[in-house]
Amino acid sequence: MTSAAGGSPSHPSPSATRPIRADARRNRARIVEIAELAFTDGGLDVSMDAIAKWAGVGAGTLYRHFPTRDALVAAVLENHQPDLSAEAEVIQNNSVDSGAALERWLDAVSRWMRAYEGLPEPLRTALGEQDSPLRLTCQEVIDTTGEFLQAAQKDGHAREGLTGRNLYLATLAAAWALGTPSADGSTGHELDDLLRSGWRVDS
Repeated sequence: MTSAAGGSPSHPSPSATRPIRADARRNRARIVEIAELAFTDGGLDVSMDAIAKWAGVGAGTLYRHFPTRDALVAAVLENHQPDLSAEAEVIQNNSVDSGAALERWLDAVSRWMRAYEGLPEPLRTALGEQDSPLRLTCQEVIDTTGEFLQAAQKDGHAREGLTGRNLYLATLAAAWALGTPSADGSTGHELDDLLRSGWRVDS
C-alpha cells in the first residue's frame, strides 16, 4: 500500500492497529453504565470526578476514554440509538398514515431529548460545532425526522417548505422549555399542540 502522494509504502502505527485491551473495554463499559445511572438521577450536571469514583476508576482513566463531558454524553446516548431506531421501525409499520407516523416519531424524539435533565442544551450546541461528539448522533435523528416529514408531505399531511432539521429544532426548543422552572402541568400538552399545528395541514 502506497501513500496518497506516491512514494514509499505507508504503514499504520502500532497504536493505530493495537486492539483495545479487555480491561480497557470493561472500564469504558462500566463508565458508560454508571454515567447513565448518574445522569438519570442527577442530570448532566453530575461531576465527571464523581462518575469516575462511582465507576471505580481513576479520573485519568475516565478522561482517556472520554476527554469531555459531551463525549461521555454521546456514548450514553449511543446506547439509546438502537432503541430509537427500533421505535422508528415500529412507528412506520403500525401507523395508520404518514401524518400519524410523523406525530408519533416527534413524540419519541421529544422523549429522547428529555431522557436526562439538561440534555437539550448540549444537543443544541452540538449542531453548531463541527467536532462535537454529539453532532453525528443529532444528525442521525434529523435524517430520520426528514424521512418521516417527507412521507407526510408527499401524502398531504404536512406543510410544504418544512425541513427535517427545522422540525427537529422546534422539537428541541419545546423539550428545552419543558425543563425550565416556569413549565407547569399544562406546558407539555400546549407545546405539543403548538408544534403539531405548525406542521400539520389538517390540524
